[in-house]
Amino acid sequence: MTTARTQFGEGFAGDGGDAAHVNTVLGAAGSAVETAWATALATPSSGHAPFVCVIRPGLPVRPLTLFVNKAEIRGDRHGELTWGPAQAGVASGVAQCVGEGVITTDLAASGLLIAAVWVNWAADDADAVFENNRVATRMALTAGATGAPSVDDVLAEAAQPWNPFYRALGNRLA
Repeated sequence: MTTARTQFGEGFAGDGGDAAHVNTVLGAAGSAVETAWATALATPSSGHAPFVCVIRPGLPVRPLTLFVNKAEIRGDRHGELTWGPAQAGVASGVAQCVGEGVITTDLAASGLLIAAVWVNWAADDADAVFENNRVATRMALTAGATGAPSVDDVLAEAAQPWNPFYRALGNRLA
């Protein structure tokens, strides 16, 4: 893996209200990623307050990871699941990627990561939210490191797009 390029990734894990959808942007300090990271941290909005992911209080994960919630915080329980198990899952997934070499130790020490994370308002199982965010983060970072998906993979599936909220009927490219 090279540290010269910005890495973009996407991961989805789980199902129902406890599913996780994570988008990642990983890049070097001093790059456009640093500008985006600092700007996002400095400009919270109603229901959206980016924060640094930690392994535990006082021990931020490396690379420094900015958690950006895609779903506005709605109520105490949703906030607890976002700031608790979802961010812990992201931190764990990042650390796992460093431990496995998906992210080099050099990039872990000096890079910056933005993780845009969806926590469904219907989420209710803290352990599932943690595990799904750990898996989705690992998937997103692995995709970013490997350049996945390939254009051929996208074209092979383009005729029948789907996601957990919609499935196209028939061949849309015909």
